[in-house]
Amino acid sequence: MSSAFIIANVHVTDPTRYEDYKMFSSLAMRAHGAEVCVRGGAVEVLEGDWHPERIVVLKFPSLDEARAFYNSTEYGRARQARAGAAVMRMVLVEGV
Repeated sequence: MSSAFIIANVHVTDPTRYEDYKMFSSLAMRAHGAEVCVRGGAVEVLEGDWHPERIVVLKFPSLDEARAFYNSTEYGRARQARAGAAVMRMVLVEGV
């Protein structure tokens, strides 16, 4: 079974309200066994015209477990808290 990664680029528009999202998403990550690989560290563009802002990388044991996290009630609460506080771009990627 291969691992899976959720990779997100976040544009925070309301840092105060985004703190609620961070709290609720952290609870969801713990509940679903996400391994936090990257969460908002420094970013350096090496090639191309991509200018990411806040990068998050989560590792899961499988695609199904990553989907279960994303579709969970816990993460749904986080998404509701994020509404109007950030623009999220997120992908699910199968690992090796």
